[in-house]
Amino acid sequence: MIEVRELTKTFDGFKALDSASITVPDGAIYGLVGPNGAGKSTLIRHLTGIYRPDSGVCLAGGEPIYENPAAKARIAAIPDDWYYFPSATIRDMMRFYRGMYPTFDEKRYEKFKDVFQLPEKAVIRRMSKGMQKQAAFWLAMCCRPDYLILDEPVDGLDPVMRRQVWSLMMGDVSEHGTTVLVSSHNLRELEDVCDHVGILHKGRVLLERSLSDLQDNIVKVQTVFQPGTVPELPRDLEILHTSCIGRVYTYIIRGNGETVGQKLAACQPVMIDILPLSLEEIFIYELGGEQYAVKDILF
Repeated sequence: MIEVRELTKTFDGFKALDSASITVPDGAIYGLVGPNGAGKSTLIRHLTGIYRPDSGVCLAGGEPIYENPAAKARIAAIPDDWYYFPSATIRDMMRFYRGMYPTFDEKRYEKFKDVFQLPEKAVIRRMSKGMQKQAAFWLAMCCRPDYLILDEPVDGLDPVMRRQVWSLMMGDVSEHGTTVLVSSHNLRELEDVCDHVGILHKGRVLLERSLSDLQDNIVKVQTVFQPGTVPELPRDLEILHTSCIGRVYTYIIRGNGETVGQKLAACQPVMIDILPLSLEEIFIYELGGEQYAVKDILF
């Protein structure tokens, strides 16, 4: 299990993390989401032992990560700006990873040649961004880590390879209990693979839940009322957003779909339709609704 407790980090007076706390259960795929500047990359650099916390703790398997080689040996990471030696080939980096990770699996490395089909002896810096990202996955997954930390992991990969690497990762989760934390702006993709989600905003964790609980706790409701009537909705409904097109009113309401439907039924609508929200929609409305909506600008 990965645990972050009351983590704070300040750079030149700017508080990048402000008492942030997350818990990533063993064998889970955890999606860390947030707007630009929320502190996601700073949090990941603590989880990989790069930054020393100003206060708070980062634990992997109950052990502190910073300056702890035993804990770091259980963690593999693919940052957005993956590091490799300037003149290194994939084979060179394989030898480096093999020396760093006692669990490095050379048999898996050989099998993955058929999966990634990259020129093993070509210099990495001369490869395209997508090929470099494939090489990063090839090496990281051969480390057989207990914890895999990913920052924008599939950025630059074509659709077929994106599906391939997600399939490999989910296979490791189900078969070996690998714990994955992934930060990405591609919320549609995270929705397909994650079972837990944490939303980070201005250095603080706004909420942290399983994806199923999150989607069960906020709904989109479309209603049509009798012509010329718009009844007052029950005051105990927590309405996050309201819009209207013609006679169709759309509400974003926090709460269980069945409970919300029963309360709205008392208003005797002509039609009521309760829809689940996507992770992207939940993200927008949890961060303040229209404050984060796309704005029309007139020139």
